Amino acid sequence: MSVPLTLLGLLEREPSHGYDLKRVYDAFFNRGKPLPYGQVYTTLGRLARDGKVIAGEAEPGVGPERKRYVITEAGATEFETWLTEPVAPEPNLQTVLFTKVVLALMLGRDAQQYLDTQRAAHLERMHELTKLRRSGPIIDALLADHGLFHLEADLRWIELTTARMDTLAAAVRA
Repeated sequence: MSVPLTLLGLLEREPSHGYDLKRVYDAFFNRGKPLPYGQVYTTLGRLARDGKVIAGEAEPGVGPERKRYVITEAGATEFETWLTEPVAPEPNLQTVLFTKVVLALMLGRDAQQYLDTQRAAHLERMHELTKLRRSGPIIDALLADHGLFHLEADLRWIELTTARMDTLAAAVRA
C-alpha cells in the first residue's frame, strides 16, 4: 500500500488536516493496523517538500493548532497516473513459501513438516477471515474475500507441492 499516494487521493477529495486523513485512512485502508500519526505528518512533510501538497496556515481549534493540507496540480497528476496504472500482477515467481521448501530440501530437513505447519496457519487465518466476512461491514467483507482467495491459492500450491515432493527433492539435490 502506498501511503503517500493514498493520502494524495484523500486530499484530492477535499483539503484536510492530518488528523482527519489518518482517521479516514484507518477506517478504509489499514484494517487492524492504524497508521501512526508520525508517519502521517512525515509523509505530508515530504509531499509538501516535493510540491505535491501545500500546508495551510495553522488553524486554532480545540486542541493543538492544525494545518489544512491541499493537493497541488503536481500531486493530482501523480495521483491520477498512479490510479490509472494497473497493479503489477502478483505473486512474483519467487515466494517465501517456495524458498523455504527448497531450502529445507537442500539442507536435508523436513519440508513436509514446514508445509503442514504452513497449511495449519493458512487454515486458521481463513477461519478468522470467514468470521470477519460474515459479521463485518461490506469493506471488511470485500477485504476478507480478497485474502481468502489468496489463501486458497496458497493451499492449492501446498497440496500440489506435497504431491510432487519426491520429484522436487530430486531436482533440488541434483
